[in-house]
Formats: sequence, structure tokens, C-alpha cells
Amino acid sequence: MPPITSYTKPLNEAQAVKLRALLMQQGWEFETKPHCLYAASRGKVNVAVYQKGPKILVQGKETEDFVTLVLEPQILGQAELGYEEVLHPEMFQPHIGVDESGKGDFFGPLVIAGVYVDAAAARHLREAGAVDSKRITSDAKIEQVAQAIRSVPGLRYEIVQINPERYNALYEKFGNLNRLLAWGHAKVIELLLERVPDCPQALSDQFANPAVLQRALQAKGREIELIQRTKAESDPAVAAASVLAREKFVHWLRDTGLQTGIPLPKGVSALVKASARQMLQAHGSAGLAKVAKWHFKTTAEILSSSDSEGGGTALPQPA
Repeated sequence: MPPITSYTKPLNEAQAVKLRALLMQQGWEFETKPHCLYAASRGKVNVAVYQKGPKILVQGKETEDFVTLVLEPQILGQAELGYEEVLHPEMFQPHIGVDESGKGDFFGPLVIAGVYVDAAAARHLREAGAVDSKRITSDAKIEQVAQAIRSVPGLRYEIVQINPERYNALYEKFGNLNRLLAWGHAKVIELLLERVPDCPQALSDQFANPAVLQRALQAKGREIELIQRTKAESDPAVAAASVLAREKFVHWLRDTGLQTGIPLPKGVSALVKASARQMLQAHGSAGLAKVAKWHFKTTAEILSSSDSEGGGTALPQPA
């Protein structure tokens, strides 16, 4: 098994304070990083303890040694790394993991991926570096991990990509994002059940009342045990799905930005709004609707500030 070079774990406040004192005592080199209580490095390992949580992120070639020799025995008080199959056997049982990308981004599609694992596939995914895509900070690394995931022997996965025009029509039909998400998750589960009809369970992050997703499932899906829980991305199947979905999403943004000649940034930022105004000026509201999620408040803001569109907020009708 390849050595682990990245590790994250929630800490409580007392553990965060204790770890800082320990690192100072051991002569670690500290630095200031955004959103961090503190960050330190020594040798071939970097430690960042984030304010939100708090949680620790350990990276570098000596990650495994730090976790097993310092963090677990001296701070956490329990050994987990390497014992996942004993401590979390449910991760290695046959199941489908589902996750999405693009939900909170003004530009681009909503991409939903599902991955089926058994024990062997779950082990391979962990070795391939499948972690929640939000922990992967660069698009290049997303592509690298996605390629490793696709290389897992016999891995079965499905991806549903809902591009903006289709997304806008579906949102108008369903009336809210949770029902649209449930439809997409159900579609992915149904597609995978055609390939693994005996799969007993599907797991996804908690995004709505589970009954919303249950109602969206068709005949095959209604026979599966459906589990929704927070932090589902700790599961290898859900983590792999999040990476595959993110890869599709960033590829669409990149390719469409090149085609239109207008960059399409992620999120909902000042850069996003600047690109939206540029798209509106170059291609009108119909052009903007082809690349953006129309129900976002950003749309009304962009249109109302545009003299050329006269402040209208209605979704352009397809020709």
C-alpha cells in the first residue's frame, strides 16, 4: 500500500491547544496561514489546524509517522489509522456512494456521481487517494486523483451531468434545489442498480429530508436501503464520487470558458459577477442562461445593474 501523504481529523479545542504546545516544545517552525489557528512544519510533514471545527490537516511524506507516533498516541488517545476495516466495517460492505459538485457555483453544471464499492474496491480507493474533493486544493490534483480512481480494477461508477440550460428547466419544474438534487441522486442510483442489481445500500450526504430522495427513486431504487448522513464524504465510495463529479465540473468550466472566450470562475465571487456581466454584454441574457444557474440571486443582481437588459429577471425562453 502506498504511504499516506494527507490526513485530516476533527479536534476539540483542548486537543488543538495541547497539540500546539507539543509542537512548540518539539521545536516545530510555525507560520501564519488564512483560516488557521496555527500551522507548523518540520522535516517532511506540514500541520495546519483550521479554525472551523477545529480540524487538523497533515500533509507530506512523513504524514503516516506523525499520525501514528505523535497525533494518535499523544493527542487523540486512540489508534485509528490502518484500523479502518475494524473500526468502520460499513465502509467496506457493498454499497453505492453518491455526491455532487457545482451546487453552490453560479456558473456551470450540477454534476452528480455514484460509485459502487465492495471491500476490494474500497481498499483500492483509499490507496488511490480518494478523499472528499473539498480537501483537494487544485484542479490538477483533482484530475490526478480522478484518474487513479478510474484505474481501480473493475470499479463501477455513473455520472449525471446537468448542464445549465437543462438545470434551469428542471429547477423551474421542481421548484426548489432539494427536489432537483434528489432527482439527480436517484438517477445515478438507478443507473448503477442496472449494473449491480443486488447492491443493498446507497449512501449520500444529508441534503434534505430523506423522504424527498426516497420519493424520487423508481422501482429498482425503492428496494435499496437509503442512508443520508452528514460528513458522508469520509466514506470511500462517497469520496470517490465527489472527486469524479468535481473533475467533470471543472472540465466544463474550463472548456466552456475557452469556447466563449470569457473565463467562468467557481463559486459566487466578485470575479464571477464580473464574468457574468461580460457574458451578458457579449451574448445577452440568453447567452448567460446557457452558462449560469438562473435562480441564483446573482442573476437578478447582474440583470438589474445592466442598462442593456433593462433590469429584467425572467429566464429567456428557448428558441
